[in-house]
Amino acid sequence: MSVFAALVRRDLARAFAHGGAWLPLLFYLLVATLFPFAIGPDAAMLGKIGGGALWTAALLAALLPVERLVRPDVASGVLDQIVLRGQSDEAVAAAKLAAHWLSFGPLLMLATLPAAALLDLDGATLTRLEIGLLLGTPGLAALGVAVAALTASLRSTGALIGLIMLPLAVPLLIFGASPGAGALKLLAATSLLFVAAAPFVAGAALRASRS
Repeated sequence: MSVFAALVRRDLARAFAHGGAWLPLLFYLLVATLFPFAIGPDAAMLGKIGGGALWTAALLAALLPVERLVRPDVASGVLDQIVLRGQSDEAVAAAKLAAHWLSFGPLLMLATLPAAALLDLDGATLTRLEIGLLLGTPGLAALGVAVAALTASLRSTGALIGLIMLPLAVPLLIFGASPGAGALKLLAATSLLFVAAAPFVAGAALRASRS
């Protein structure tokens, strides 16, 4: 097994063992359950705004495990040991990105099926929402890893993580909640940009934290 695959497997196991994978899922389903109570029994209104509500829930759910993505490894010196063994900070960040997405992206897509039923979304809206989550959640994972690395050496970063990540994720939210194939293309392009840039941003932040 390669070092990259071992890092992905390690972070995945830790996410499922410590609740980092289940908390976003439960939060997502909780929002889908409570939202109809707030709007009322208006099926037309729920169908119209339900997709945007689920995208907002997905964005907020992606914030929950961010503080635990990098900070524990920085505090324990694990990342220093990995780098001393010849792995670059960028490779470590890319492995964390892959593990983070695998721990919440597919689960959110699966949870969208009962959530869509709760919000009375039609088949076309559900299909578009699933495609949007497939394209957009890697970008959310990339933002999460980059922000986690930027704040790993700071204390009490819960609110700071939200203040940094939420504005950056606005394009994903807008394109994900907008109808039309053009919005999906822009969503894919934005997500790809975040995925490509995140390992380098996170790697630079990790090196800076050791200097």
